[in-house]
Amino acid sequence: MTHTIESNWQGDMLFNVEEPGGIVNIDSDPEFGGQNKGVLPKPLMLSALAGCTGMDVVSLLKKMHAEVADFKIHVNGQLTEEHPKYYNKVDVIYKFCGTDFKKDKIEKAVSLSVDRYCGVMEMFRQFSELTTTIQYFEK
Repeated sequence: MTHTIESNWQGDMLFNVEEPGGIVNIDSDPEFGGQNKGVLPKPLMLSALAGCTGMDVVSLLKKMHAEVADFKIHVNGQLTEEHPKYYNKVDVIYKFCGTDFKKDKIEKAVSLSVDRYCGVMEMFRQFSELTTTIQYFEK
């Protein structure tokens, strides 16, 4: 399978990107000539990581009959100091909220996403030190 996007320059640092499933505006901070009219490229990569692993986990939990009341993913990415700046350390924190957690199934779902299914996770693994944590919050 091949994915194709088209990036259209809108002036200054703003680009309108058409991708399968939607349109995303990408811009930069005003200090770099942007106007804050879109998402920043590097944090967008962290969003893709959270979205990919999140979809895996939700799908797996549903199949395992281990749904939770609420689920968030917090991703911290540390950029290198020198150019080209990239995320050399990334922490993915899975936050589950609810009661009567099926922790064994939750941990299995996260593990399967991290180690087997999430292609974005695998891409990050090529250039970043990745850590994952699971947190539980009783409601």
